[in-house]
This record gives sequence, C-alpha cells and structure tokens, in this order.
Amino acid sequence: MKLGIDGQKLPEVRKRGPLASLDHVHELGLKGIFFSTALDMSPDLDPGLLMDIRSKADELGLYLESGLGKINPYCSAEAPELRAIGAGDIIAGFARMIEANAAIGCHELWVSPGNFKPAYLGRLAVDRFRTDVTWEEQLCGIEKVLSKLAPIARANGTHLNIETHDEITSFEILRLVEKVGADCVGVVLDTANMLQRGEHPVFAARRLAPYVRQTHIKDAYVARAPGGLDFQTRPCGGGIVDFGTIIPILAEARPDLNLSLEVAQSTDDKRREANPRQCIQIDDPVWRAGHPDLTEHELEAYLAMIDAYELRIALGEIENWEDYEASRYGYPTYQQQSYGLAEAITFIRDSGRHISDICKRSGIPLAYGSAIAKAA
Repeated sequence: MKLGIDGQKLPEVRKRGPLASLDHVHELGLKGIFFSTALDMSPDLDPGLLMDIRSKADELGLYLESGLGKINPYCSAEAPELRAIGAGDIIAGFARMIEANAAIGCHELWVSPGNFKPAYLGRLAVDRFRTDVTWEEQLCGIEKVLSKLAPIARANGTHLNIETHDEITSFEILRLVEKVGADCVGVVLDTANMLQRGEHPVFAARRLAPYVRQTHIKDAYVARAPGGLDFQTRPCGGGIVDFGTIIPILAEARPDLNLSLEVAQSTDDKRREANPRQCIQIDDPVWRAGHPDLTEHELEAYLAMIDAYELRIALGEIENWEDYEASRYGYPTYQQQSYGLAEAITFIRDSGRHISDICKRSGIPLAYGSAIAKAA
C-alpha cells in the first residue's frame, strides 16, 4: 500500500499547478496524488502536459490517480466543464477523459453520484432528497450513464469507480456494480461519507472491499446535536472511524491499494463561512424512510459507536464540535480563521502518522516518506 493525498484538498494545489504540486507531495513525504478528474491536470486534455505529469510522477516515485467527475445526469448543469470538453456532448466528454487518462496509465477513475450543497442544512444538502426528481430516478440515470460508458471503459482497460459519496449508500453502489459489471465498475471507498447515510464504516467496508479500487481516507466527528447528529471532518485518529479494523480489511482484499488522504481544505485555499454544520437527520421520519436497506442490526451498531465516541468527548479526550470549530476556524468570526497552510499540513501529517501506525501494528507494508516520519 502507498499513502498519498486527494489532490483537491492538497494545500496550494491551484496556486502551484499539477507539476509543482507533485514536488509538494514529494516534499510532504507522501507517495502519490489522486486528481479528481483529468481536467484538474489539464483543462483541455493537452496530451503533452498530461504525459509530463505522468513522467514527473514516475520520476518522483509517486502514484498518479484520476477520475471523470459527477455522472448523475441530473447534476450535469452543476459541472459545465464536463459537457464542454465533449463540445456539448457530455458522454463524448467522458469518453475523451477515459481515453486521455488511459494514455498516461490512469485506468482507475473516480466518478461521483451527486454534489453536496453546504448552503442547505440536513437532508436537503444532498441530492438523495431532491424534490424535483426522486433518488430512484437519479440512480436509474446514473446506471444509464455508466452503461453508455462501459464499452469505452472496457476498451481502455479502465474501471469507473463510484465514490461512497454523501448521498449514496453502499448497498446502492453494490447494485450498480452488479448491474453494469465489475469488469468496468468499482468503488472509491471514502471511509467517512457513509456515516452521513447512517451506515457503520466497518460494515460498509466489509460489503464493498472486493470492489474497492481507490480511496479517500478521511475521519469525522459524529455526535448528537439539535436535529440529529453533527458531522465534522477530523484528522485520522481524531474521529469516529475505526481504521484499525478497516485498513486490514482493505489490505486483505487489495494489498496494492493506494490510500489517499482527504483532509480539511486550508482556508488559505478556500475561504468559508463560519459554522457550516452538516446535520445528519437520523431521527427524522422522512430521512429514515429514505434508507430502506439500513438494517436494525447495523443501525444499533452505528448508535453504539456514537455512544462510545460521545463518552470520549465527555471525558475530554475529544474536542466537541464548537470547541474544535473555535480553535481551528476562529468561530464565530470567520474573518479570524486560523486554519491556514501550516495547520492543513499538520492535519496531513497527523493523519499520515495515524494510518502508518495502524499499518505497522497490523503488519501491513505501507510506503510513505521520511518527511512524515520526521514530523511525527
């Protein structure tokens, strides 16, 4: 296994550009980068630039991963660049990206079934609960897009890997893999997003492990709050996710899997409003009815996990939502935000240390650089 990073959350990635960002990844001691789409490497899919990026990654000994973007047709208007790269034809755009990625040896490609809308609270922040189109209709649309792309993916030796994103469940991802075919569709396991759907991360990892081909390694605070549960990204080891169980599950299924840290984005890179709370409305009847696959057994385990985490909060081992927000972001006046470049790099190094410690204890070989070890 190799420990790398999600390129979208790498500090200063837009400022530095893809080539200099590879140097930055190497300097941080990480072993690879996962660009969300080929367009993040080259907006016009310039084959020369893409090959330069591939060559530099190889020179530095870094893995290079990529993706296509959002494949929910009801979200296409939210990502006009995907249509534009196909000269108005979004399927042609995806096809171009598959071929451009394959030309530089990127055959594992991220796809996502929706967009998170932080401006809205609770269930309306995710496409699962849109009121203009049902989630079943959206899943049907996603299946149709995947089916249209499947022959192109097969011809290029490529897998289109569905992320365990905020709006979709692991059960639904499994059904999509089975319907379209595991020879061209896989999974990007985000280790924390399934918490938004009331799923236990260990249960979901076990369900999906045979099909996991890419990762977003992320931890989160989840605890009771008005309206349901608060969700807040935390460094690996500081949240509720049991990496000590999940990493060995993934290593057994795919020993060469790359582990890409997804960290909280630096406010130097993206300013944000204070208090963007992500409420999981787990007690709401509409929310509960929207998760027909969730069993009582798993829900009971999920709530027991939260009880154990809340005990650690009560004992002072874990900062509560408000204190963490205040210490990292200058709550309530976001003009005083303190989570800048240095803090984001500390977040990366703390997360890297936790994952590397898990691997050492489990006897799992993990490639990572000396910079992380020295920082630890």
